[in-house]
Order: sequence, then C-alpha cells, then structure tokens
Amino acid sequence: MLHEQELRIFVEGTTNFFEVAAQQPATLGSPYLAEVPPPLHEYTGVINVSGKREGVVYFTAPKAMLAVLLMKMQETDFSHDTMRDLVGEVANTISGNARRDFGGDFLISVPSVISGEAAAIAPKAGARSFIIPIHWRSHSAKLVVSLG
Repeated sequence: MLHEQELRIFVEGTTNFFEVAAQQPATLGSPYLAEVPPPLHEYTGVINVSGKREGVVYFTAPKAMLAVLLMKMQETDFSHDTMRDLVGEVANTISGNARRDFGGDFLISVPSVISGEAAAIAPKAGARSFIIPIHWRSHSAKLVVSLG
C-alpha cells in the first residue's frame, strides 16, 4: 500500500505537469482511498507498473478539458488521435517523474489509452486505489494510483 509520502510524489508530479505544460496550475483535491475504482471519463491514459511496486497509474479526463489543454499548449489539432496522444502523455509524464523518486525498480509501461466512457479499471489484486481529484479551469479529472 502507498504511504502518504509516496502519494505526495504523484500529487507533486500532477501539479508540476499543469504548471509546465498548461502554464496554469491545477488545484488538486485531497487524495482519498476508494473502495471501488471511479468511472472513467472520455479519455484515459493507463500506465502499468511492475518491479518493486505493481499495479496501475491512470489519468482520466473529459474531452472538453483536453481540448482546452491542447489550446494552452498552442496545439491546433483537436482530433480524436491527438486527444488520445495527450491523455497518454499526461499519464506517462506523471508516472515517469514518479519513477525518478521511486528508483530503477519502478518500471513503467508505454501508455495505453482507453477512449469512450468505460465503467472502470479494476485494481490489481491486493492493491488499493487512491484517487487524486484534479480541478483545472472549469474542468475536473482524476489521477488514480493503484499500487501494491
């Protein structure tokens, strides 16, 4: 199970992503432990984690939020493929930055992307899901960290 200090790594990584990429900070709600994984938004970037820690980290966001994020990044292509690329890049960047703090035994996959609203991503057996609410401009998203 994640300790508070380890969870803070993901909170800081998320905050840093929005400050750098969007040049506008996001407000993060208090992380909480979910008994049931939250429903997914329209786009979800998923990173599988293996090694010393095992599980999944994913960023799920609505299309409208990703469109505004692309505008802030000076992108003019708002296609489905670009949205998929962006949500995968957010998940990959946050997980990659966490890898620096967790060390070489924190192995992350290439991001996979789920588009279209799906029920949820089941955590790995024995792992618990921590939800980090993200509020940026008028949009809400979630970073879910489920590591054993």
